[in-house]
This record gives sequence, C-alpha cells and structure tokens, in this order.
Amino acid sequence: MEIVLSNEALQWFTDEMDVKTGDSIQFFARYGGASPLHDGFSLGVRMESPDEAAVITERDGVRYYIESRDEWYFLEHDLHVNVDPKLNELIYSYEKA
Repeated sequence: MEIVLSNEALQWFTDEMDVKTGDSIQFFARYGGASPLHDGFSLGVRMESPDEAAVITERDGVRYYIESRDEWYFLEHDLHVNVDPKLNELIYSYEKA
C-alpha cells in the first residue's frame, strides 16, 4: 500500500489546510458516503499526528499517512490523491497494489 500525491494535491494541502514542514496529514476510513471500495464508508482527511501508521509518505517535509486500524479500507490498493480543477476538491482513486 502506497500514498501517491500529485503536485496539485500537495499545493491544495498548502492552500486549503495551511500545511507546513513538520505537519502530518491522516487519511482515514469514516462511516457514511460511498467509495469504489466500500459502500457506506468514505475517505476522510485531517491534520493529526501518527499513532500506529501502516504507511507514511513524506513530501516537502509533511507526512501523509494511514493508520494500521484503517488498512482494511484500502483492500491492498494504493491511494492516489489528486485535485478536481473545476471544484478545487481532493479526488481519490485506488489502484491495486
């Protein structure tokens, strides 16, 4: 499992969440919504420090991670994070690892 972030996504985190060197961003499974992997669950994102990270990707001094307790959500897929240019919102895709 990997976290792959586009340059546009990195810029989105800087602009929208004001991330700075040393910050951590968590991707997590949340109840509600839908995803291509699980009906009734969607992916959340928040600024939080890792507890028991299963995967960490560091870019520009910022850690992007998924906790071990959320590994089930990804079903052996890599998480790709990009931005919808029309909506200026994060979009996620999942590719089999």
